[in-house]
Amino acid sequence: MVRRPARNPRILLPWVGLAVGIGGLGLQFSLSMPAYAAQGKDIPGSLGTFLAFYTILTNIVLVLVYLSVVTTWRWLEVFRHPITRGLMAANIALVMLYVYLVLRHLAVLEGQALTADNMLHYLAPILYLLWWVIAQPHGALKWANLPLMLVPTLAYLVYVLARGAWVTEYPYPILAVQKIGYGAVLLNSAYMTAALAALMAVVIAADHLLARFSRTVPA
Repeated sequence: MVRRPARNPRILLPWVGLAVGIGGLGLQFSLSMPAYAAQGKDIPGSLGTFLAFYTILTNIVLVLVYLSVVTTWRWLEVFRHPITRGLMAANIALVMLYVYLVLRHLAVLEGQALTADNMLHYLAPILYLLWWVIAQPHGALKWANLPLMLVPTLAYLVYVLARGAWVTEYPYPILAVQKIGYGAVLLNSAYMTAALAALMAVVIAADHLLARFSRTVPA
């Protein structure tokens, strides 16, 4: 019996993550767009709703990070930066934790909807975090980077609230201004930002620890 050589997980994981990300996004897109059309939305309106979800946007960014790994395309350079990859580790962890602790209790999913949900909210985050730990070079993140790492999420909050004021539609209950008011939304946003900042602190600390560990392991 000829034994096959073990595959390098650093090479394999980006491809697996890419397949899961594209597959999950494609499946969710194929389910969401007809559902939005059935609600009377046109194509731009349906796309706007689809792209308002933080889960969708973060998973799109993960796909771009993986593409930056497996290709040499210059336009993906920003997704090769340690800060981008580090902030995405914290963001996708927040997505997974929020869905598991809060959103999964709000609806019962079955069939393809459950498959897409599991791919985007659990499998994709776990794969990315695993890849970030074992395959991403470490030691580049600094504590001073933390405020900058929060900027994309703060920009998202501004975008969602501005869009919601225009179309009266919000992707998550904690942001539904028409139901709970701006005061509660701003308080919820502050809580989520604090939680994300804590996760980013964990990521930066882990980056420092992993860098130190990699220097103590013989090549």
